[in-house]
Amino acid sequence: MIDKEKNPDYINFFLDYSATILNKSPNSIKEYNYDLNMFFKFIKVHFNLTKEKDFSKINIDDISLDTVKKIKLDDIHAFLSYMAIELKSKSATRARKASTIRIFFNYLSQKANLIEINPAQNLETPKSDKRLPKYLNLEQSQKLLEVASNEDNRNYQRDYAIITLFLNCGLRLSELVGININDIDFSEARLTVIGKGNKERIIYLNKSCLKALYEYLEVRPKINYNKALFLSERKERISRRTVQHIVDKELKNAGLDRKNFSTHKLRHTAATLMYQYGNVDIRALQVLLGHESISTTEIYTHVNNEQVRDAVEKNPLANI
Repeated sequence: MIDKEKNPDYINFFLDYSATILNKSPNSIKEYNYDLNMFFKFIKVHFNLTKEKDFSKINIDDISLDTVKKIKLDDIHAFLSYMAIELKSKSATRARKASTIRIFFNYLSQKANLIEINPAQNLETPKSDKRLPKYLNLEQSQKLLEVASNEDNRNYQRDYAIITLFLNCGLRLSELVGININDIDFSEARLTVIGKGNKERIIYLNKSCLKALYEYLEVRPKINYNKALFLSERKERISRRTVQHIVDKELKNAGLDRKNFSTHKLRHTAATLMYQYGNVDIRALQVLLGHESISTTEIYTHVNNEQVRDAVEKNPLANI
């Protein structure tokens, strides 16, 4: 939950606008709140409005609109520079912060008419690092599924179903945690999930997913008031942290480096394996993953080293 008492009114107005008019998801609202809190704590230090350097001890509820009106593009750049140099933040993190700041100041200037000049009007998005996504290869993926099905784990049906959905459907962590039982249509073999931007999409389930879900539902506690698909030990909707712990544990059991892989890397794995082995059209993959832009999906069109080696070997000059 967001503690709105710690925010100035204009931030809370923006969050309410984002939730009701822009129809942003609760996760997006939390991210907006976090980003703006961090930005305004920096502004308070940057403008010498506090001597406190520890951001966790800085309050922003006393930052007036007069102070907001003094913010210029250079000050926003200074914040992004602070993130890059002092916090060693990745370009993707800085890009999200820049996006939040841009949307926020557009609201203040164009929607709420609380400021006359928008300092973020010409704010550019930090260039992203062109790095290939890390993913499990086919053999590693099979090993992970094998250890997840170990019956020595009393929750193996649940944990196996979680790993299976990640590796077959390319779900985001938030999407998996948010699944309710009635989101699954077994007759049509499909699943409805709520993705980024509160957008709904359909994911079709293959035989492995259906089998894993059937077996889990047979042992899932029968709780009428809780419609969540995956439950914790306390019979509540499973948390993100618990799912991350499950994945981390199974990666360890499979002898895989937990520093290099995570729940999101399993999403990368699903997308990469589908593209490499399934001859999947890039636009179909875009729809499956819930990407707004095809350019986001194109990172999965990379080829592995064996494909590169094979291309060289097939050069007609190779045997001369």
